[in-house]
Amino acid sequence: MVSKCISIHLHPHLSLYSAISQNPKFSRLVHTALFSKETTTRIRTTHNQIYHSFPKRCAILTPMASSGKLSVGFDEFEPDPTLTNDDLKPTTPSQRNLHWLEMASLWIGLVVGVPSYYLAGSLADLGMAWWQGIATVVAANIILLVPLVLTGHPGTKYGISFPVLARSSFGIRGAHVPTLLRALVGCGWYGIESWIGGEAIFLLLPKSIKESSFSQLLPWLGTSPLEFACFIAFWVAQLVIVWKGMKGIRDLEKYSAPILIILTSMLLIWAYVKAGGLGHMLSLSSRLSSSEFWSLFFPSLTANISFWATLALNIPDFTRYAKSQTDQIIGQAGLPIFMGAFTFVGLAVTSSTKVIFGDVISNPIQLLGQIGGFTTMMLAILGISLATITTNIAANVVAPANALVNLSPSKFTFRRGALLTALLGIAFQPWRLLKSSESFVYTWLVGYSALLGPIGGIVLADYYLIRQMNLSIKDLYSVSPYGAYYYSGGFNLAALAALIIGILPVIPGFLQKVGILPSVSDAFVVIYNNAWFFSFFSAGLLYWILSCLSGKQNKPLSFDPLLPPAT
Repeated sequence: MVSKCISIHLHPHLSLYSAISQNPKFSRLVHTALFSKETTTRIRTTHNQIYHSFPKRCAILTPMASSGKLSVGFDEFEPDPTLTNDDLKPTTPSQRNLHWLEMASLWIGLVVGVPSYYLAGSLADLGMAWWQGIATVVAANIILLVPLVLTGHPGTKYGISFPVLARSSFGIRGAHVPTLLRALVGCGWYGIESWIGGEAIFLLLPKSIKESSFSQLLPWLGTSPLEFACFIAFWVAQLVIVWKGMKGIRDLEKYSAPILIILTSMLLIWAYVKAGGLGHMLSLSSRLSSSEFWSLFFPSLTANISFWATLALNIPDFTRYAKSQTDQIIGQAGLPIFMGAFTFVGLAVTSSTKVIFGDVISNPIQLLGQIGGFTTMMLAILGISLATITTNIAANVVAPANALVNLSPSKFTFRRGALLTALLGIAFQPWRLLKSSESFVYTWLVGYSALLGPIGGIVLADYYLIRQMNLSIKDLYSVSPYGAYYYSGGFNLAALAALIIGILPVIPGFLQKVGILPSVSDAFVVIYNNAWFFSFFSAGLLYWILSCLSGKQNKPLSFDPLLPPAT
């Protein structure tokens, strides 16, 4: 029985139409065998047009070199140019050389930074005891480790980045929605980290300049011209490393990790000596009643999960370079340990400032400015700059850049995407986001978790429950209407519906938090304080139900759909 879809390859540049027209005898054969009433199909004039016009299992007839007879073979996969470029292609075996130690170094570079330190100090500022703050951070990162490892699995198995993985659940075109939402959050974080680096530059300036008229606050800008200029200077400096691409980023993380560990240890030793031990920190008790603690704990847990929920989505951007699943799992398993240890340092040093200076200084940049001394100042600038760059570039440049490349592979490269990310980081006005512990934790961190939580739930439900860890690489790069991930015009309506429904219940609590709504019911407050948990599980469950109802469940791909089924 003749296949419903056959294309004739006599020469790479000859069309099916020309092959038929030049051979009348073959033309008669084709018309009688193929073009019956049941299987008549419109013939296009190029190979790509033929490919997209017919069903996805297409036999290709090629002439045998010796006899000139036709034999059946199968075409090599050619990804659609609108869906790929060098940055989006699956990694080759030679590119997958990321050892577990390098993955761990990546996380050290990400964890050791001012925001992590500031987050620890924020929990103390809000009234938690030192051990409560550390326990909250460690618990959040143990929870987050699960989606990190699970989402990292397809990156290592198939060598694909997050934008390509998102095509499986959201559709070939629908993947732009989750990737651009992730990019938006990354741009905001890029601005925050760059502002912190700019403050480090501000420390270097002579006292006379820092007290000049350029340091006066401009109400319309929200900061001083001098601080804004330092922010821009650091912003520009980061682009040098970004311009080297992923290899430059990996080298930066690998060689920076030991330096950051040494500098962090030096800061802890200084605080220990100056404060006469850690007794003051250990005596730092909670200022909260039992009910107040629990009302603070859950939004704080959500905020800490949100802290790395960004990476929990686009971790395939890094695990696609891992040597094996073992390397990516072991390399990431250190995250709760690293975050717990650095939180301990942040709380210990912050509490020691009460003894050393008479006031609690939770901002490490202000603390380093108080310490003084040329050598200390230079080490401080080196440490803050290095910690900021390692965190900022890896966590906040890769995902937005890849999202923009995925949006238009022909127009965007990784470098162009990174440049646009940096520009949008300025538009977020990060100096306003960092104006208080409450705005940083409850407005920024908790707020964006409502966007990232449902995306993570949908992606994991699709990969593990529906696809059962089987993806078709060819369909991930195909715009054929018959492709497994084309859905409705390239959009998976079930995923988009689950995403919207997962976000909507969180919006009232967010609007109340930012002051747009004067008050909302207690139910919406609880939902907002647990935004990541609520949106993650509700969206994932709803997507799974909708997929079951549409008949997409329990249909793993045991073969590549562009190849013939096994006989």
